[in-house]
Amino acid sequence: MRAPDWLTARPVAHRGLHDGARGIVENMPGAAQAAIDGNFAIECDIQLTSDGEAMVHHDDALGRLTEGSGALLGMTAAQLKAVKFKGTPERMMSLGDLCALVAGRVPIVIEVKSHFDGDRKLVTRMSEVLATYRGPAVGMSFDPDQVLALRETMPELPRGIIAQPNYDDDYWKKLTPEQRQGMLHLRHAFRTRPHFVAYWVNQLPAPAPWIARNIFGLPLLTWTVRTSEQRERAARYADQMIFEGFRPGT
Repeated sequence: MRAPDWLTARPVAHRGLHDGARGIVENMPGAAQAAIDGNFAIECDIQLTSDGEAMVHHDDALGRLTEGSGALLGMTAAQLKAVKFKGTPERMMSLGDLCALVAGRVPIVIEVKSHFDGDRKLVTRMSEVLATYRGPAVGMSFDPDQVLALRETMPELPRGIIAQPNYDDDYWKKLTPEQRQGMLHLRHAFRTRPHFVAYWVNQLPAPAPWIARNIFGLPLLTWTVRTSEQRERAARYADQMIFEGFRPGT
């Protein structure tokens, strides 16, 4: 199966078309609605709750953009749906809520967030939600184990791997050396069989995504495009950008 043409047809709004100056916070319903209104695909993140729900949120804990504190994994979906985003009346969505809002009007690019512990419950819940969703959607993750879970649980769903050239910064220190090594150079691709790649724009061009795109024919998305220089780099080396902080075409 090849990645669908609609995946690269329009720019992808990173965590929705959010805009702090207008009180639109990333991954909240208003950010999704703004992307729909602009006819942009929506990139979103999903996190697992204590009762197995998939919630639309980037961070694995409350507090940066929301009221409250604590790990999402320690809370129920009902508790998290009561959480407000700072400075707004809007509350956190589940993946099902997002699908109901989008209703197939634009593609949804779903990043499966991972604790890198082999737990597949988030992908399982994602598959249950998407089983009744008829709109265009894809899944992707940094974690090869989650991409493999997507392959095995939803083989008909286009899947991608998110990647960068190394995993040496503090964020990745929680992983074992073997896990970090396994993520390098897309070397897991023959196991995970991604249909597309999403690569860090600041590190393009790079050998692994070049091979994936030009030898194996995988579409290449690039993240996160914010500046004019990054836009030029994305246009030169990738098939479509995942953007934030501006509105393409204006």
